[in-house]
Amino acid sequence: MVLHELISYDVLRVIWWLLLGVLLVGFAVMDGFDLGAQALLPFVAKTDLERRSVINSIGPVWEGNQVWLILGGGAIFAAWPLIYAAAFSGFYLAMFLLLVTFILRPVAFKFRSKREEPKWRARWDVVLCLSGGLAAILFGAATSSALMGSLFSYDPASLGVTFKWTSFFRLLHPFGLLCGLVSLAMLLAHGAGWLAFKLEGPVAERARSIGSKAALAAAALFVVGGVWVAFLNGHQIVSVVDPAAASNPLRKSVELVQGGWLSNYAAFPPAILAPVLGILGMLGAAWALRRNLPRRALLASGLGITGIVATVGVSIFPFLLPSALDPRSGLTVWDASSSHFTLFVMLGSTLIFMPLILLYTAWVYRILRGKVDVAAIAKGDTHAY
Repeated sequence: MVLHELISYDVLRVIWWLLLGVLLVGFAVMDGFDLGAQALLPFVAKTDLERRSVINSIGPVWEGNQVWLILGGGAIFAAWPLIYAAAFSGFYLAMFLLLVTFILRPVAFKFRSKREEPKWRARWDVVLCLSGGLAAILFGAATSSALMGSLFSYDPASLGVTFKWTSFFRLLHPFGLLCGLVSLAMLLAHGAGWLAFKLEGPVAERARSIGSKAALAAAALFVVGGVWVAFLNGHQIVSVVDPAAASNPLRKSVELVQGGWLSNYAAFPPAILAPVLGILGMLGAAWALRRNLPRRALLASGLGITGIVATVGVSIFPFLLPSALDPRSGLTVWDASSSHFTLFVMLGSTLIFMPLILLYTAWVYRILRGKVDVAAIAKGDTHAY
């Protein structure tokens, strides 16, 4: 037997669907509090010292947290090349705007304190706030394409996808904007939990107040989104599919069914745990922030984000990116992956390097544990932002 045949093709596809979910959740949770804290900057910190304390709470860790996005993008590129082509090319403008926010973030971190002029620092504070908030909204709005469908079709002649470039403007659809607001609210709550955990005094108090409201808003908006999805056309495969066949999206027949995205919950009742976790996590974060329990708030908001992100993946399974232009071209777990051998080799690499990444991340957070030393910042610590 050939080595890579030890794990069947269909099982490898499911494993990589799960790994992709882990990477996306990892990014949302780990980098989410960075983006949320940035967006909260001018609202929780009023003086220059307070704002520096907020920046120093995320400054040492944001680069490491952003690695999860790189891992997720790399996994999509290697394991799901058609998804990479459809998502990154079909939403090129949105991805470009997202890239701009990620470019501005380190620039703002590094340049803000180069000059002591209040106007200079205030401008960079605005850049940090907008880059964090806009990135959060863009991520949520882009996720709406997984539920509404993206405007692309599969071209068997070129073995690739073709696009209708108005795809970007689907992000401005009311449902897309709602998803953007869900993302913003949940990351604001997560960022507030982080600030309450790392800081003390007025900044932590303001973070707890704003964060509790944001968490309640996230839970409410998530419920509204769930009701909205019940009226959307869900994509359902109505033909026999071979989960171990070579990738070719056109080997299936797809019908649009109103509320079809909810069918997985009837077929597999334990899946309801994902949205329940999303709602309870956000409600728990609101409760913990109001009770001044920042560690529990941070844990609860992380669980809430996990549930919200997982809900999308569970709802549309086996689809990864449905097509609103040609439903049959929709990309699924069974017909959009790389080859059997590629998935096997990548899995081996992941089993080696993922534990190392997790161990290094745990070590970094252990070294950086404790509250931000505001007194050291005030004295002009050369290691402070």
